[in-house]
Amino acid sequence: MSNSEQHNQKTPKMLEESFAVRFYETDALKHVSNTVLVGWFEAARFPIFKLFTPDLDLDNWPLILANYSVDFLQQIYMGSDVTVKTGVSRIGNSSFVVYQELWQDAKLKATGSTTMVHFDYKTQRSAPISAQIRDKLSAMLVETQSE
Repeated sequence: MSNSEQHNQKTPKMLEESFAVRFYETDALKHVSNTVLVGWFEAARFPIFKLFTPDLDLDNWPLILANYSVDFLQQIYMGSDVTVKTGVSRIGNSSFVVYQELWQDAKLKATGSTTMVHFDYKTQRSAPISAQIRDKLSAMLVETQSE
């Protein structure tokens, strides 16, 4: 069994979203531009956003992005769809870390981590994550390669 297959078996609770690679997402080197992955990762976080704001009402948005990182493991090319797998790797009092993997042709091409903070825009401070949302996030807890 390959490392990719073994790692894939460690993440059974991950949400999945697939995207077609579009021509304009490629660069002069004929592979997907590194800026595109951040957009795919954000789009794949929508189910998590809906835990906090089911109607995605931007006037009552309770999250801010505090940090993100992407590790590029292999080049991604046009011609095959990509799948982003999304889970949660850590839950704190008012923040949580979303862990994501990007797969193409059954190969792990990139990973990413995004720290999200539950935020009260009126007080301009972080706010505790409710027990109800914490339970839903806990159901998405995954073990990452660094653990």
